[in-house]
Amino acid sequence: MDYAPGTWHRTDVHLENPEYHTRWYLKYFLGKVHQNYVGTDAEKNPFFLSVVLSEQNNQRIPQYHSILWRKTGTQKICLPYSPTKTLSVKSILSAMSLDKFEKSPREIFHPEIQKDLLVLEEQEGSVNFKFGVLYAKDGQLTDDEMFSNETGSESFQRFLHLLGDTITLKGWSGYRGGLDTKNDTTGTCSIYTVFQGHEIMFHVSTMLPYSRENKQQVERKRHIGNDIVTIIFQEGEESSPAFKPSMIRSHFTHIFALVRYNKQNDSYRLKIFSEESVPLFGPPLPSPPVFTNHQEFRDFVLVKLINGEKATLETPTFSQKRQRTLDMLIRSLYQDMMPDLHKGNNMLNRRSFSDVLPESPKSTRKKEEARQAEFVRLGQALKLKTTVKGDTTANLATTSFCKKEPWESQSFCSNFPHEVVCADSWGQSLLVSTDAGILLIDDGQPSVQVFDKTLQIKQMNVLEALDLLIARTDKGKDSRILVFRLSAVQKDIETKKVIRSKYDCRENKLERTKGCHLYAINTHHGSELRVVAAIRNKLLLVTKKYNSDDTSVSASLLSSPESPAEEFQYIREICLSDPPVVMTLVDGPTGDSDNMICVAYRHQFDLINESTGESYRLHHVETNRVNFVAAIDVYEDGEAGLLLCYNYVCQYRKVYPFSGHSPLVQPSAYDFHFSWNQVPYAVVCAFPYVLAFTTDSIEIRLVVNGNLVHTAVVPELQLVASRSDIYFKATAAVSGSSDSSSKEMSSKSSPQTPTAYEKPELPLPSLEGEVSCKNLYKIPLSNLVGRSIERPLKSPLAPKVITTTPSSGITSLPVLHSLPLSRMEIKEIASRTRKELLGLLDEPIPKTESAQKLKKVSRRQSDPKQGAVRSTSSDRIISSSFEGYSERRHLSTSSDPDTSANREENSPSSYPFQLISLYDEDIIDLK
Repeated sequence: MDYAPGTWHRTDVHLENPEYHTRWYLKYFLGKVHQNYVGTDAEKNPFFLSVVLSEQNNQRIPQYHSILWRKTGTQKICLPYSPTKTLSVKSILSAMSLDKFEKSPREIFHPEIQKDLLVLEEQEGSVNFKFGVLYAKDGQLTDDEMFSNETGSESFQRFLHLLGDTITLKGWSGYRGGLDTKNDTTGTCSIYTVFQGHEIMFHVSTMLPYSRENKQQVERKRHIGNDIVTIIFQEGEESSPAFKPSMIRSHFTHIFALVRYNKQNDSYRLKIFSEESVPLFGPPLPSPPVFTNHQEFRDFVLVKLINGEKATLETPTFSQKRQRTLDMLIRSLYQDMMPDLHKGNNMLNRRSFSDVLPESPKSTRKKEEARQAEFVRLGQALKLKTTVKGDTTANLATTSFCKKEPWESQSFCSNFPHEVVCADSWGQSLLVSTDAGILLIDDGQPSVQVFDKTLQIKQMNVLEALDLLIARTDKGKDSRILVFRLSAVQKDIETKKVIRSKYDCRENKLERTKGCHLYAINTHHGSELRVVAAIRNKLLLVTKKYNSDDTSVSASLLSSPESPAEEFQYIREICLSDPPVVMTLVDGPTGDSDNMICVAYRHQFDLINESTGESYRLHHVETNRVNFVAAIDVYEDGEAGLLLCYNYVCQYRKVYPFSGHSPLVQPSAYDFHFSWNQVPYAVVCAFPYVLAFTTDSIEIRLVVNGNLVHTAVVPELQLVASRSDIYFKATAAVSGSSDSSSKEMSSKSSPQTPTAYEKPELPLPSLEGEVSCKNLYKIPLSNLVGRSIERPLKSPLAPKVITTTPSSGITSLPVLHSLPLSRMEIKEIASRTRKELLGLLDEPIPKTESAQKLKKVSRRQSDPKQGAVRSTSSDRIISSSFEGYSERRHLSTSSDPDTSANREENSPSSYPFQLISLYDEDIIDLK
């Protein structure tokens, strides 16, 4: 099948883990009544728990926000509020996988605890940043030469003006970034800006004190050499000697951004170097990394540098120090409370371990109300003080406030009155199974009845390329899989024949599928369509052979009967120990006796060999209760990987090529995991994003590193379909106001007034007195993935997702979303995305066994202080380098910066979505 890649549009320039989404204690707790608890776990390590019931954002949706403070870091989860279901401390800690204690948690009454917990949260990192800016003239190759430049060129001054404003340091009251604002000992002026609520101070080499006697310019190096991120502005032509990080002697700087200005076309070229231990961070550089729009360049550079500094804080050098500090603070705070733990005075509450939150003791109601009033007063004062100090992101974003985000939704069908069971996209339309039957819905058009309500479809797949509709109908023992020709269904709609009922579909039943509670299809159709039906604890494998060249609907109509059921062939039956809750098919590298089935049951994910029925343990879940959500297949150069989603966790496991008939399932450097803030019931992957759907929110993260980019609160949210464009059902006001209201910026926000960052781009809830309704909304996939693909078929580009809801039984399992993408298409999407993130060649050198071994050895030998550096550039250096458009890694094995050797690109161990290749690269050393 022909595949023509389309155009690329930037959608992914985002601040990762933005503070207005991550600083929960400041945002949700301070200034509000909340509970704080102290206890010790089974290993006698103290912990603190904070819980608040708040109406998040302007959606008026009450939610519990919980923070668990431990020496290993903070854990945050969001739990839904139910007026009929009580929530206990025990259940909250259990949701955080903390079930065993040495001392059960006790509530802390004293309002001063808020100061200490705010200090704990501040250990996550500063909300303000200081970046070095070093001016280098053409031909300067040492740091002594660069630091000795007294003044910069005209183009350098224009670049500084683009970065920010020139401020006078003496008397400066804003963020100072370590500069002297009293006695001018660090210069008289500097460059400062506020970007998306973050204050940034630039340490500019030509503005720091210059000494004619001191050739090393120690005063300048003292500031710029202690910045995690430094911008190098290099004069000269592209043919001039290139900057290398080894030119700068610094043990602290982990990221260099090399900027060159081209006078001929008034453009900037950007190249990024980062130490090998720094996790991958976005956004990926464009190809080529040349910016003619100066404002876009400024926004891109600042986002890249802020994300880079945050990523650096996750390296062992910084994370270990932060963990030691956090451990010391928590133990010190616990020791201060030890006397109160035994006395039982008014500082610690004696409530039972499983008491309901947030009730207060009835016998001391007045006293409790007075305590809460003082508690809130102190919290509001702390919040105000923190804001005035500049230790929180400003409410007023100074840039990009009119930017249209890729996840913004569009109205698809207003006032949809039916309950949705499942759905799938059919071209630009939506085929929906409802309580009123099966409807075909198009934007702005009246819905068309396809089947009446006697046919209850619980799960469906529209396969336009194969002219097939696959559906699981009914429930329990009566459930079956039906197959229809789309062309026949389309003909019935066009000729307006009698609407089909359940009794008209006898010829469409697949044999042996009675009692099926779940099915899955292969997403990469090669020479056959594979369907695996789960009937209790048995898996039934059925295939349909087809000629991939004959996809013409007219040909299929002429040569085939109306029902395609006869074309499916029973292959084999596989017995499992338990009924599967989640199931997805994984294509083997050859497709010849090496295809697999990933199933989730009990406390584990297993891989089943389709040919032999052998089972292999993929991942064991170490928690008491497991809510399986999804198993999403991700392919990298023909090798399979799986994103396993359960409870709050997403765990990536790479499946190596088969050894005989056995997949190599073992711990890998590629494996990584991240946690959602709320338990999702569905997860959708749309490169470069992965979206988690809960009952009232959409949490959006980056696939490549799991970093949060946005959380949108959506009332009464239900995911409807996600094979191409993402469709969901939600509550909205009939008089729906425009989205512009959610974009307005307000610098005068009270604690109860959501700031601009908190306001979602999605539908607003109904206001009092208005009639609320459910609407269908669409998030176009082309907006998310940032590209439009021209294809010979109508079906849009699709992500992959499999969803279930929390359920102990198998009769109420909902729809399983699965995608009919060819191997060529899915590989094209994933590889192009990874190349843009990593900046690799269009045709990378194939991975070799020796390269794999070299990667493992080099990672063990790497030293954070002498870490290798990866660079980002599109510079073409003949024979000694390569053209790339994002990060590339250079292994530091020599202190000689001019030594060259063949090295494998060494990528962060925790990020699987990238390509591994061998290149000739310069060896450079941070020292």
